[in-house]
Amino acid sequence: MKLNRIAPLFAFIVGSFFVTSSAQADLKIGTIDMKLVFDSYSKTKEAEGKINEAREQAKKELDERLGIFNKAQEEARKLNEEANKPELTEKAKSDKSKVLNEKIQALGTLQREIQEFQQTRERQLSEQSVRSRNALLEEINKVIGDKVKGAGYDLVIDKSGQSLNAVGVLVYSKESFDFTAEIIAEINKDKDKDKGAKGSKK
Repeated sequence: MKLNRIAPLFAFIVGSFFVTSSAQADLKIGTIDMKLVFDSYSKTKEAEGKINEAREQAKKELDERLGIFNKAQEEARKLNEEANKPELTEKAKSDKSKVLNEKIQALGTLQREIQEFQQTRERQLSEQSVRSRNALLEEINKVIGDKVKGAGYDLVIDKSGQSLNAVGVLVYSKESFDFTAEIIAEINKDKDKDKGAKGSKK
């Protein structure tokens, strides 16, 4: 009697296994290296170039302000030396000390302005970088989305993704699963066309 009860249960388990295995066999999986795609996008290099230009301009402006500050600081130092000369009359010392105090106050104001300028520029550059990156990722994700829908993928894994332990999330996958090169070619096709058009005009 016990054997008769076990047999139908065994048949159910085996049947469920084959149904699950069949479903898994029909599952279409793809892998992509998102870091490589992003780094290989022609617009990524253009965006990085613009950010670097903005950084260089900000550095130039900061250096100019620091130059003005250093010059004013040197003037204050000389005024301090003159104000402490023993041969000066009390009135002359008082006059130079007054000018020195004004110079020191101006230095403090200039220092605050430089710090505010530096913080503002750093924030602006950071925001510009984030906006640029998000816009590029949106373009790339649209191309990937069209590819995934067109090819009927059920699951796509980012090969460049890492776990909290800084270890690759994907341990192994067949090369045939990867469609990174296809996406890179697709997102850069307009750039390649432009190069071809320019080459034909020469």
